[in-house]
Amino acid sequence: MQSYQEFLDLSVGFPQDGFEIIDDELYFHDLNLMEMIETYGTPLRFTYVPIVSKKIQQAKILFQTAILKNDYRGSYKYCYCTKSSHFKHIVEEALKNDIHLETSSAFDMPMIDSLERAGTVSKDITVICNGFKTYQYKQYIIDMIHDGYTNIIPVLDNKEEFNLYDDEIELDEPCALGVRIASEEQPDAQFYTSRLGIRSEDVIDFYNSKIAGNPNFKVKLLHFFINSGISDTPYYWNELEKYVTLYCKFKKVNPDLDTLDIGGGMPFKDSLVHDFDYEYMVNEIVNRIKQICAHHEVMEPDIITEFGKYTVAEASGILYKVLGRKLQNDREKWFMIDGSFITNLPDVWALNQKYILLPINNWDFEYERVNLGGITCDGQDYYSQEAHMDSIFMPKTRKVQYLGFFHTGAYQDVLSGYGGIHHCLLPSPKHVLVRRNRDETFNFEVFGEEQNSKQVMKLLGYQ
Repeated sequence: MQSYQEFLDLSVGFPQDGFEIIDDELYFHDLNLMEMIETYGTPLRFTYVPIVSKKIQQAKILFQTAILKNDYRGSYKYCYCTKSSHFKHIVEEALKNDIHLETSSAFDMPMIDSLERAGTVSKDITVICNGFKTYQYKQYIIDMIHDGYTNIIPVLDNKEEFNLYDDEIELDEPCALGVRIASEEQPDAQFYTSRLGIRSEDVIDFYNSKIAGNPNFKVKLLHFFINSGISDTPYYWNELEKYVTLYCKFKKVNPDLDTLDIGGGMPFKDSLVHDFDYEYMVNEIVNRIKQICAHHEVMEPDIITEFGKYTVAEASGILYKVLGRKLQNDREKWFMIDGSFITNLPDVWALNQKYILLPINNWDFEYERVNLGGITCDGQDYYSQEAHMDSIFMPKTRKVQYLGFFHTGAYQDVLSGYGGIHHCLLPSPKHVLVRRNRDETFNFEVFGEEQNSKQVMKLLGYQ
């Protein structure tokens, strides 16, 4: 019978970019994962920080190439969507690449202020402030604008949001604003229109009645987010055409408008059969915006994107040990891991998200079909299918088995409540950051130790 390695190669083609097998063990971007396990134990969350810069540079090259290829007259600006991962090591790595930031809630603003005080950013950084804003969020925005941040752009989520800015912002130059369009949902969604943004048919009338005659403000940016993410589907292209057309109509009554924020939604590699054509999609987006603008005789806008998952997902993984094997009937075999999908990878449980799943060792053994069980007492704490097949296969052996989920760097830490209370009181796993030294050797830093019982008891009020 085939070995697991031969099986995977015939099934999906392996090794692949970022993954290779050396001496029967898995390496991730040259990282010896078994060595990490032997040093730090499991469960172990790790982040290979340089991937963040790599992904940003790839996207910037894609857009610059498309702009040149299409003789596009606007520019491109990459904004990192901070809610994907607010951690300092992620944001600081992203900011090394001449990018800007997009925020979604009040506490983003003091985070940016902290980065400025540390000299990581300057006060001319572009900050796209999205979201339905609490009073505190709006007040942070106002205070930072008054404090000299020259490119903070509050994106109006509703008409009433403008009132506080109108009452309190006082500048020598007009304050730049954005407007978010309430996009139409996908045909199979529970709602017809997004809860976020201003109805598209109201945008120009709102501008004319509230902002056009106000010398203290100008609308520079129009923003939309298509909920399917960037995808080569009739729904996506139809929505894109609709909102670019609105941009053109808006531009004709508002000459200050010069930027189109197309949101995020660039997919990350979540399976070994991921075949998204990034070059084609970026080129097609740029080309279609140009063609629609030409049809309406409008200058092409500068383009902003807000990539979050794309930026950080592929930098991280989480490693587990198989604690036990259970045969519950004549067909269903379970590998019980020393962690939980509900607490460590909540998108698996909540959204049926799939990640790249691979064994760390024992690649030369035969393979067998298994299910993976989390260690909580919850019936939903399992993983039983890969993105490219309706089952999971692992090496067939009685030896100690380790396995890893990869490209898990977006949202999972914050959704699982890093450092807080978790289902069945399972602790947050140890988290290790990996960087490259100047001589290309690896530098390891323990960002967070595994949560201990005293920390948990204190959070629960027992100490």
